[in-house]
Amino acid sequence: MSDFPRSPLDPLELLTTTRAVRKRLDLTRPVPLDLIKQCLTIALQGPSGSNRQHWHWVVVTDPAQKSAIGDLYRRAVQQYAASAGFAGNLAEDDTERSRVQHRVGDSVLHLGEVLRDVPAMLIPCIDTGGPLPEGNQADIWGSVLPAAWSFMLAARAHGLGTAWTTLHLDYEREVADILGLPDGVHQAMLTPIAYYTGTSFQPAPREPVDDVLHVDRW
Repeated sequence: MSDFPRSPLDPLELLTTTRAVRKRLDLTRPVPLDLIKQCLTIALQGPSGSNRQHWHWVVVTDPAQKSAIGDLYRRAVQQYAASAGFAGNLAEDDTERSRVQHRVGDSVLHLGEVLRDVPAMLIPCIDTGGPLPEGNQADIWGSVLPAAWSFMLAARAHGLGTAWTTLHLDYEREVADILGLPDGVHQAMLTPIAYYTGTSFQPAPREPVDDVLHVDRW
């Protein structure tokens, strides 16, 4: 596997500046499959319940498949944008927070329009061998989602932009048909993969830790 250069980010900077990249995705620059595989090799060090490693990783580069998934994704974004829970509609009573939410909403709408044109998509999946069981869902998704985040951190360290999204799951069956997924294999999320424009990212505004921390009891 090729050894691609990594950005000189210390761990804390990597963790605090890995952002959802939507408007700054470079749609013109191909991403080598070997680079994606290198990031995935790092991601596979993530936790897996009972060390089963029953994850699968679908990388989509075929233009026709990207276009078909992108069309479904755009439809899901449009439905999301019309809902009360749309990011751009939140915190209307807080002027400062509302500005941030509007920017997030605008970037979500932008990704809905361009997802079909990204160099690659990654869809992590988990193989349960059948329908999702009732009960402890954290046990199931905890065996793939941390590794998906590790992929995004590795991608950032290698100069790639990603964005965590699950809106395509509104059309999970249709996407599964496009990808030829067998029954019992369930999609966890989707991220575009692209180089990004610009040079830096900043930590995002977040609520103070003391506002969300509970020690011993609620």
